[in-house]
Amino acid sequence: MPTRHSAIGVFDSGIGGLTVFRELLKILPRESVLYLGDTARVPYGSKSRETVLKFSTENVLFLLRHDVKLIIVACHTASSFGLPFLEKHFKHPIMGVIEPGVETALATTRSGRIGVIGTQATVGSEAYLHSFSRRDPAVKVTQAACPLFVPLVEEGRLNDSITRQVAQRYLKPLIRARVDTLILGCTHYPLLKRTITRVMGPKVRLIDSARQVALKAKGVLEGLQLNTPLRDGGAPLRRFFVTDEPRHFEALSRRFLRQRLGDVSKVDVAG
Repeated sequence: MPTRHSAIGVFDSGIGGLTVFRELLKILPRESVLYLGDTARVPYGSKSRETVLKFSTENVLFLLRHDVKLIIVACHTASSFGLPFLEKHFKHPIMGVIEPGVETALATTRSGRIGVIGTQATVGSEAYLHSFSRRDPAVKVTQAACPLFVPLVEEGRLNDSITRQVAQRYLKPLIRARVDTLILGCTHYPLLKRTITRVMGPKVRLIDSARQVALKAKGVLEGLQLNTPLRDGGAPLRRFFVTDEPRHFEALSRRFLRQRLGDVSKVDVAG
């Protein structure tokens, strides 16, 4: 049974969820956090709904074996396809990355014209469209899939001319739609904020779902009275698990966290 001293569990299809991990450390510095990157089966964005559900279930079961008190589905594709299923089949508090971004976008937009960018699977699931429709049917939402953004980030091409050209092509429908608020609907995309802002213009507000997820996690833990006591003298635990070669994860992680990780353990979540 989880207690205040149990850890927060985070899983992603790979390394992008470290943007969520980074925000958790800023907003909840006293909380222990376990991170699982399913690097052997990345990307989820090109997988079927059934496959994503299977992988997500195995990831949740792995984290539950480590006595976590809250599970964050940091992958937008897994949140789009799997969150309702996971919430139905597990009693543990589980949250995704869709709703926090939608709530913030609705509070931010001035014109009611909102853009969403994400993987092909996230955009195709229409999870964002359904969420906006439930909350405010009057808003006009324009979506665009940006499949090359993830490999560009992982290759370190954050601000070069190739990335700008790709961004100009992907973001053209959003510029035509005159959106004033843009949700970065993939955990890799916050690393492209500078390039996206150059293309969209400084007046378009970018919604970084990672920060909103961390803020919502804080509220969930406080509501359940599972937040770590402020006077707790123990050092918070930070652990990283991957399902494939740790060295590649460790190398890329410095781009997301701007620091070296501790030990990264290879695990078999399907076992």
